[in-house]
Amino acid sequence: MNGKSRGISLKSLIAWAIIAGVALLGGTLTWRSYSGMQNIVLSAAEDYAGQLGVIVNERAERILEPAQQTIRILALDPVANATDMTGRLARLPVLAQLLNSNAMWSAVYAGFDNGDFLLLRRLGNTPARTRVNAPADSTYLLQTITNNATGGRQGHWRFYDAELHLLREDLKPDYDFDPRTRAWYTHTAKMVLTDPYTFFTTGEAGVTLAQRSARNNGVVGLDVSVADLSARMDDLQMTPGTQLAVVDEQGLVIAHHHGNPVAGGDGPLHLKALAETDQSALAAILAQGIAAQPTHYSSAGAEWYGMKVPLSRLGQQEINLLIAVPAAEMLAEGRKVLVNEILWIAILTPVMLLIGLVLGRRLGRPLDQLAQQVQELSGFDFSKPVGVRSHVREVQTLSDVLGRMSRTIRDFEAITLTLNQEIRLDATLNEVLQRLVSISGVASGAVYLLPDTGASLQLASASATDRYPEEVACTSQDADEAVAAVRTALGNHPGYLVLSLSGRAQNLLGVLVLQLAAEHNITPRFEKAFHNFVSDLSGALAVAIETRQLLENQKRLLDAIIKLLAGAIDAKSPYTAGHCERVPELAHLLLNRVIEAKTGPFADFSMTDAELDEFRIAAWLHDCGKITSPDFIVDKATKLETLYNRIHEIRTRFEVLWRDAEIDYWKQVAEGGDPALLRKARDTRQAELQEMFRFVAHANIGTESVEDADIARLNNIGKQPWTRHFDNSIGISEAETRQLARVETAPLPVVETLLSDRPEHIQVWGDRRPPVEPDDPRNRWGFRMTLPAHAHNHGELYNLSIRRGTLNAEERFKVNEHIVQTIIMLESLPLPRGLQRIPAIAGHHHEKMNGSGYPRRVMAKDLSITERVMAIADIFEALTAADRPYKKAKTLTESLNILATMARDGHIDPALFELFLTSGVYLDYARHYLMPSQLDTVDIRKYLEIAGLPVTASA
Repeated sequence: MNGKSRGISLKSLIAWAIIAGVALLGGTLTWRSYSGMQNIVLSAAEDYAGQLGVIVNERAERILEPAQQTIRILALDPVANATDMTGRLARLPVLAQLLNSNAMWSAVYAGFDNGDFLLLRRLGNTPARTRVNAPADSTYLLQTITNNATGGRQGHWRFYDAELHLLREDLKPDYDFDPRTRAWYTHTAKMVLTDPYTFFTTGEAGVTLAQRSARNNGVVGLDVSVADLSARMDDLQMTPGTQLAVVDEQGLVIAHHHGNPVAGGDGPLHLKALAETDQSALAAILAQGIAAQPTHYSSAGAEWYGMKVPLSRLGQQEINLLIAVPAAEMLAEGRKVLVNEILWIAILTPVMLLIGLVLGRRLGRPLDQLAQQVQELSGFDFSKPVGVRSHVREVQTLSDVLGRMSRTIRDFEAITLTLNQEIRLDATLNEVLQRLVSISGVASGAVYLLPDTGASLQLASASATDRYPEEVACTSQDADEAVAAVRTALGNHPGYLVLSLSGRAQNLLGVLVLQLAAEHNITPRFEKAFHNFVSDLSGALAVAIETRQLLENQKRLLDAIIKLLAGAIDAKSPYTAGHCERVPELAHLLLNRVIEAKTGPFADFSMTDAELDEFRIAAWLHDCGKITSPDFIVDKATKLETLYNRIHEIRTRFEVLWRDAEIDYWKQVAEGGDPALLRKARDTRQAELQEMFRFVAHANIGTESVEDADIARLNNIGKQPWTRHFDNSIGISEAETRQLARVETAPLPVVETLLSDRPEHIQVWGDRRPPVEPDDPRNRWGFRMTLPAHAHNHGELYNLSIRRGTLNAEERFKVNEHIVQTIIMLESLPLPRGLQRIPAIAGHHHEKMNGSGYPRRVMAKDLSITERVMAIADIFEALTAADRPYKKAKTLTESLNILATMARDGHIDPALFELFLTSGVYLDYARHYLMPSQLDTVDIRKYLEIAGLPVTASA
């Protein structure tokens, strides 16, 4: 021994200390990364399950929505209202066209209150063709049941080819199906959607939609297949081994990613239970009571993660989406990360052993800083920048890589946030493209979208607009051809990476272009790796495009439906055409001035885009209840008008009295009377009749106020007797017969008065009494209206004595009731959170600031600014409209005078009326919609004074 100590050298100690520290830090970070990755995967799986539920619900919606729209239209079709088989068969081409328009519709049918039944079935290549012994060329089977003249029921089967030529008709005495006994017939006050079941004829899983016909004399329905869900579930698998199924509350399979959920073999067709499938992992989810959160469990010796997501669009009972993911596949990425981290530690250990002796101490401090920053990343804190400054190149490189990784994670977070919150496609594209350029490190990027129509790709977003053409010609929707067209437009430059963007259904959405930076070394290996990396990233952009386009298309569809309804209401009456279109226009003009106001009571008022959409929809739907208003009341132009003008009946009675005078003259002449004296008496009587009828006819018009003296004269005229010789109880409808049954009949001939208010003129409310009175237990909407004693009063003196206009109290209530129906209809809709104020905005435009309006008598403090705007728009449009049967169109000065009086009396908002005048909204609207004769000179100071408002210098 030489006496020297055999201790460990400092360099070795530092090197081994660094190695141990790196191993410990790497192991800790690796485990935390693995744990974090596991948590992220489970969280992503939970999000995936929720999104999957939304997607399946959306696909169910796309299956059911066309059928719901079709059934509503079919309820108005003549086939639902025809009273005999000839009329129903005449609509056969329409029913065939309905079936041809959607492959998922199995049959369309109509059942009637008298027990008649009609069903058209598309045969195709289904087992039903053999079962019904159909002719070879048959395409349709029409099954009917009718009541014959002897009270019996007769079934027929008729086979038609594709051109609806009758191939064979079979008499089916044993085919006796009574639709009135079916649940879809007896519970169809509204549209009925049955729970999923197996169709007998086609063996498909589906639901039945049914609704009462417009004349309420029967029910129409559609059988809708939901097999499309099964066919389109493969693309929803999270991993290759993921199992998916949609089941009902009994565990019966409605849709399955491995095919047909229907079983039966030689026995009766039925929906499979989960036990009948080879997917035991899904059955275990129900057995173990697993909910929506990913839950680890075992099944058939394998480890799984299971989730159960409730659905809402396939019937009345509970429907769930079951998801089972193999645990090994779900956590495979995390284990890969773990192996990679361990591998890196193994690689770094010998390297650190070599350089630790020299650089250990200097490396220690910056590596420790980086370790702390990585620790924060593993704790999901990405808000702080990552990186240190070091003179050691490897340390600085590691710092830069971690910094880029941190920025990439933040970019991914920003992309996720944009996808979740931004609803505008252009803003979404700009943000996501910017983040993709940042993540991939390229010089610039652009997105071209393929419009629904057109033969060119349009530039939708670009980080450098001067480098990309605005339009690229593309005559095909093939992805490869679209990519080639963009490459050609960019001069086939190798520095551009061009990728197609496809939706979930692999349909072409557009093209992504990335310009590689100058520092990129474009080798074949790099190009392939970078292409794969960007392909994965572009999926986020494709999702953004498809989702936003879907939202915009849905919004356009909703707008079209709303305007279709408004147009139908306007078209219902020739006297109100355009009202539902003009009121929203005027309301928006005024609301925009309120939003733009910088001073005054509206200086702090503002509205978001979502609130403006809500107001726009409410404005278009403000009179949707008019669809229930009887046309003969809305269009009532004279006091005696119902479905026709009853002045003609009264004229006939005057004609009878005229002829009575003529007959009396000749009878008395024949009896030897003085012809001259009798002629004078006759002429006097006939002149008196002419004058009386002119007075009655003038009173019927309703253009002037009726005074007490006029009513007294009407009563005197009405007392004129005339003799009826014909029975008034024959040749009339059943409803009229019931009315007359309440009246005592006298033997003919009977003497009646010229004008009368008879008991049969009054129609009682009965079961149709509307729930508008405050004490009505059915009134859950808060209506506070006075209900007339009767539903209708067609009394002749009663109507001729109307003081002003042509409507009596009962008819005026029916007109006003449209706002009640508007609120009931809108509040029955499942409005999303951002549209829940639509019923109030649309339904309060007849309320007044002083609480004297209707239907709820709301006070000013409970009326929002948007509701007050609607009130002014509705009143001004009604005053200036030139299409009303009961009044002339008022001029601007007349209309503004009435509005000013209403502002003074507390009917409308004075501040809004002032803005209506001073901003010139009334004039902008008038120039566009009023006739030239209505555009007289307006002095707005006069109307401000009438309303009790201050007159400013600007006025």
